[in-house]
Amino acid sequence: MTAPHPRPRSARRSLSVPLGIAAATALAFLPNAAASAAPAVETAGGASVAATDGPDLSYVVNVRPGKGGSADVRKAIGKAGGTVVIAYDKIGVIVVHSKNPDFAKTIRTARGVQSAGATRTAPLAAQSSDDLDTEQVLTAAEVKKASAAATSAQDPLEPLQWDLPAIKADRAHEKSLGSSKVTVGVLDSGVDDTHPDIAPNFDKNASASCLGGVPVQKDSAWRPVAGESDHGMHVAGTIAAAKNGVGVTGVAPGVKVASLKVAEPATGMYYTEAVVCGFMWAADHGVDVTNSSYYTDPWLFNCKTDADQKALVTAVTRATQYAEHKGAVNVAAAGNAATDLAQDEIVDDSSPDDTTPVPRTIRTKDCFDIPSQLPGVVTVSATGAKGIKASYSNWGRNVIDIAAPGGDSTAYQTPAPPATSGLILSTLPGGKYGYKAGTSMASPHVAGVAALIRSTHPHASAAQVKALLYKEADATPCTDPYDIDGDGTVDAVCEGGKNKNSFYGAGTADALDAVTK
Repeated sequence: MTAPHPRPRSARRSLSVPLGIAAATALAFLPNAAASAAPAVETAGGASVAATDGPDLSYVVNVRPGKGGSADVRKAIGKAGGTVVIAYDKIGVIVVHSKNPDFAKTIRTARGVQSAGATRTAPLAAQSSDDLDTEQVLTAAEVKKASAAATSAQDPLEPLQWDLPAIKADRAHEKSLGSSKVTVGVLDSGVDDTHPDIAPNFDKNASASCLGGVPVQKDSAWRPVAGESDHGMHVAGTIAAAKNGVGVTGVAPGVKVASLKVAEPATGMYYTEAVVCGFMWAADHGVDVTNSSYYTDPWLFNCKTDADQKALVTAVTRATQYAEHKGAVNVAAAGNAATDLAQDEIVDDSSPDDTTPVPRTIRTKDCFDIPSQLPGVVTVSATGAKGIKASYSNWGRNVIDIAAPGGDSTAYQTPAPPATSGLILSTLPGGKYGYKAGTSMASPHVAGVAALIRSTHPHASAAQVKALLYKEADATPCTDPYDIDGDGTVDAVCEGGKNKNSFYGAGTADALDAVTK
């Protein structure tokens, strides 16, 4: 049994490895502990009324698809002290706010309700705030040096992008940049569509903010505001930064990218209601590929043995499956805990991450990182500049589907010149560029390759695109022994053969095959 390596809060939410760490202020409220503190009360006439003296929380209530707007269910929600925020009737998921600490317990007994659970442990109006991901911003000297090394076929900063040749994207671009009819939806912290490398490829119609579970397009709500995480912006550039003589180049520089903002501004939390909204909006607005470089807060693993967490798994599963049914290929990061996700038990000492974590041992057959471990979702591990598993990347036999560059410390995996950093270079808000590392950065490489496949095979189903993604991947045998820091101690054990193993799944994503086969 292995415990995850300690990680800063921001790395646990968005699956990149930040270079700066800030302490977080934890709130004391835990809904399960308070559940018996405010029972229903009786009016003078003897009628039972739901208590409303608890903190305002958000819930998902799952019903049979097509029945989310049922008058009986809505009446039961109101009687239990809840207010419907939005109902996704197509998948039977209702987002509710309530101050009744017994709301979930009460509504689960209502006729037509299949499951229900709180999506957070922090009150809606009183969440903690901390610094989000920081990055290594490219200096003027680095820009000048890279530009001098660029060939006529390269964008100025492309010589620093060792990750493109690692998946043969540079060679793929000689044949195809991808189709402008293909859109990749970035479920993340927002995308700055004014950036010169993003603006040419931005799909405004498919973009929206999904904060609180409700889609909003007004006033470019999909953008990150000042002080927010630049995580989504970095992801977007890796996928589709335009090949336009400016800055960096994306894996699929001819496809469109859309912003589905699902990370809350003050906390960077990716809550269930926002994630569900993101997948639903993407599905209904023609998005071909989605990228999820995060796990759904506040639980690192959601266990079906817990009534609340079971409801969250159900809600996000329905949303991802709906998106796939509509043709989207869903790609997600495997996580940065340097943990074998296939072992029987894992110690989770980081959940819930929006209040006070309570260490617990979870059984992997019952508990899942969502959305990455949900059925049909492409789960991506990270490699470094030497093409082996990154030091932080999770792994797991029959868990990891495919691998791609996510970057690693230069002390562990040094890139060949002219690249100078072992991290991944991409776009940042305000026309800037910078480095990050994590499975957050690996996942968009695979999303970009999936977009190239869809460009080559425009009528392929999501299942067919995934089959090609795995078939065309470069078989990558186990790294054995895996001693990433060279101290003589094996840091992880890879299981499986050349064509399918616990470190790299089907292998390393291949962009060249995506446009030629």
